[in-house]
Amino acid sequence: MVLSSTVILVFCLVAFAVIHSALASLPFKRRLMQFIGSKADTLYMPVYSLIAVLTISPLIYLLVYNPGPVLYIVPSPWRWIMVGGQVIAAIVAPRALLDAPHRFKIHSQLSGPNTPKAGALNIKGIYRWIRDPFLLSGIIIIWITPFMTLNLLVIYVLTTIYLYLGSLHWEKRLIAQFGDEYREYQKRVHRIIPYLRGHY
Repeated sequence: MVLSSTVILVFCLVAFAVIHSALASLPFKRRLMQFIGSKADTLYMPVYSLIAVLTISPLIYLLVYNPGPVLYIVPSPWRWIMVGGQVIAAIVAPRALLDAPHRFKIHSQLSGPNTPKAGALNIKGIYRWIRDPFLLSGIIIIWITPFMTLNLLVIYVLTTIYLYLGSLHWEKRLIAQFGDEYREYQKRVHRIIPYLRGHY
C-alpha cells in the first residue's frame, strides 16, 4: 500500500514538472507572443501561477491523505524555529520578483544580449547577495519542515533535484538574455550560498 501510494505521488510530481517546464519554456513563450502579442507579458504570470497551483494540488492532496510512515517529528520549541525559517524563506520569492521584474518579461527573455528589449541586468536587492533566491528559498522551505514521512521524503528529494536542474536551465536562459554581463555577475555572486556583504 505504501509503495503504491509513493508511485502515485511520484507520477503526480512528474506530471507537474512536465507541465510546469513546458509552460516555462521559451518555445511556448514564443508561440504565446505570436498568438496574443504584448498582452502575454501581463497575462502570463498570473495564468502560469494559477495553472501551477491547480496542477500541484492533487500532489498535496495525496500527501495529506497518504503521508506514509512517520520518520520523525521535531519537538517544540525547535519546530517553531523551523516554521519561522520557512516563513522567512517564503518571503524571498515575492521579494525576488520585485527586485528583478525585467527578468520575467517574455519579450525580454526572447531577446538577445545588448538589445533594447533585453535591457540591462541591473543587479539590486536580494540579487546582490545570491543569484538564485528561488532555489535557496525552495530548499529551505522543503528541508526544515519540522516533520518527515516516507512519502514526503521521496517527494522532497525529487523536488530538490528538479529545483536544482531548473536553476541550471534558468541560468542558461539569463546568459542568453544578458550575455557577458551575466557571466561577470556569476563570477562575483554565488548561485545558492548568499554573500552576506553583497558584491554589488
